[in-house]
Amino acid sequence: MADIHIEREHSLGLPAARKLAWRWAEQAENEFDMSCTYEEGKHGDEVQFTRSGVNGTLKVSGDRFELDARLGFLLGAFKDRIESEIVKNLDTLLAAKKPATKAAAKKKKAG
Repeated sequence: MADIHIEREHSLGLPAARKLAWRWAEQAENEFDMSCTYEEGKHGDEVQFTRSGVNGTLKVSGDRFELDARLGFLLGAFKDRIESEIVKNLDTLLAAKKPATKAAAKKKKAG
């Protein structure tokens, strides 16, 4: 068995983080044939995901995403590749949601 642990801090707040987590879960279901269940909480949410050879959780709060996954024996051989794909997908979703900085806003006005 191989374990994956990924943490990402953000400044989205829970409502926006929740929307992003829903998108992540939909993507996991569509692209990786995962079965996801989403549980909303007052201070944070949890996405449980599973498929043959993989199970885990994505914990969502107003300032952090924390993903823990356990890979079965066969998929454990591909841990690095699977982890890099999860990181890429999560970072891509977060990058799309980053608020524009003042410098970026000034460049837009000037350009």
